[in-house]
Amino acid sequence: MIQSLRERLTIILIALLPFHALLVTVLTKVILGPGHAPWAPLTLWKEMLLGLILCLCILEYFGRRRLQSAPAVIKQMAASVDAIDWLIAGLILLSLGVTALMHGDWKLYLFGFKYDFIPLVTFFILRRVPWSERFRKQLVDMLLIVGGVIAAYGIVSFFLPGGFFFALGYSGLHSLYLPDAPLAAFQHIEALGVRRIQSVMSGPNQLGLWLLVPWSILVRHPHLLLKWRRGALAALIAIAIALTFSRSAWIAAAIIFVLGLAMRLSRRGLQLVLLQLTTLVVILLAVGILVAPDILLRAGSSSDHIARPLEAIKTMIAHPLGLGLGTAGPASNRISDPCVYLPEGSDASWAKDHPELCAFAGDTQVQPRDRDCNCPRLPENWYLQIGVELGVIGFVMYVMLIILVLKRLVESAKCPPAGRAGKMESASEKHSLSTFYFPLSIFLSFLGISIAALFLHAWEDSAVAYTVWMFAAIVHSSKKST
Repeated sequence: MIQSLRERLTIILIALLPFHALLVTVLTKVILGPGHAPWAPLTLWKEMLLGLILCLCILEYFGRRRLQSAPAVIKQMAASVDAIDWLIAGLILLSLGVTALMHGDWKLYLFGFKYDFIPLVTFFILRRVPWSERFRKQLVDMLLIVGGVIAAYGIVSFFLPGGFFFALGYSGLHSLYLPDAPLAAFQHIEALGVRRIQSVMSGPNQLGLWLLVPWSILVRHPHLLLKWRRGALAALIAIAIALTFSRSAWIAAAIIFVLGLAMRLSRRGLQLVLLQLTTLVVILLAVGILVAPDILLRAGSSSDHIARPLEAIKTMIAHPLGLGLGTAGPASNRISDPCVYLPEGSDASWAKDHPELCAFAGDTQVQPRDRDCNCPRLPENWYLQIGVELGVIGFVMYVMLIILVLKRLVESAKCPPAGRAGKMESASEKHSLSTFYFPLSIFLSFLGISIAALFLHAWEDSAVAYTVWMFAAIVHSSKKST
């Protein structure tokens, strides 16, 4: 009873998570009118639903052991704790100690905890209860449908007029995050005026990273759909990823695709395909750099991806114990001025209509003139963000955690179901095969996002973080029911 309920709620949560930004934007306009920032009570629905799911998991976990004595339950719980659990618990304890020592702002700590640790706590709890094979199959089917819808809308949004998004409740601006204003509907590539789609999500990078999950499923499930349907859906998602112009998502999607091929082809076949793909990519890059160099190279963005990680490393050297949770990454937006960085010599006169905005042309602050701005500390690297917050020890522990999770995901898929080598004909055989490929798909998506985290704050978006960590927990679940 409880298992069935929590599985249904989990499907609802994962299905709705990517629509969070759109739903909150539209409902905020309906309730408060145009021009308002996302209404806080609306933004908490996902944490409330997630909290309910976690409570049901805890009730089920102890309910299954209600006939056992307390010492037996404690002994069983202790025996189930592994290195991954110890790392998660250790990181949380470390965050408490470093925060108490460095800044003691517990409200800021909670903001940091939301981004850094709610996904980990979710993973910690969800992996302790069983998940049925039927649920996994439903989850995969649902995710592909949602992925197709989001990709299709994203492609269409590339051509829609700005007035359409303003009518939905989005900001009339683009490419800017202002804490007291609605979300922007899309971003532009620096000063080129070329849209970066974000579909129903809060940004193009977030969209690109979330689409890696259905992309991984399509790459790794050869029998999931009819060949033409699978190809059409894969093409739709690939086009949407391309139109995000998120180079981190491009790199991750390419790595996922190559690894997916490596798992299916012989060595000789893989070498031939890689040679063909490499030739195609080199030609496309050469043409792209010649025709539209600013789209691919993006000097301003590229320089940030070098300068900010180096600055974070310097901070870690200067503060080896860390600065405390919430002092870097998305949580630091809560205590910082909204800042926009323009190329050297750019015209920043448009920013005068937004006096709350801090504008920089190159390294020079051009607005406001009467005070120094306190911009967010954004290392452009999730691991270095953890290092800035929790120091060298926290950085090492977090990297170890990611490596162990990836290792367990691979181990979970080592034993194929019976009949894998032959043709899968019956529904039960296809069901079993889908269950086998599920861990591999989640491994690929987790790996892709972990690689993207080298260049972005990849785990900051709840749709990406909750979805992928929940999927990893479902794969890691030590006991499975049918």
